[in-house]
Amino acid sequence: MEAVKILEKPTTITWDYDEEADILYLSIGEPVPAVGLDIGEGIIIRYNEDRREVVGLTLIGLRARMMKSLITPH
Repeated sequence: MEAVKILEKPTTITWDYDEEADILYLSIGEPVPAVGLDIGEGIIIRYNEDRREVVGLTLIGLRARMMKSLITPH
């Protein structure tokens, strides 16, 4: 089985936040077409099948996560 590249010192990380949907999109380098792999709890890994590497993350419900973290004592 061929190894999957996860992070190899990206030159840039770009992001976009959809405030209405409360979704944060992170891309390693410039955004490229990718397959979304839902790993649970509102986290989706974006994977480029041709290059066999992780190219980004999508975090659903970012505001709600932050508020929960701020309100819940540690």
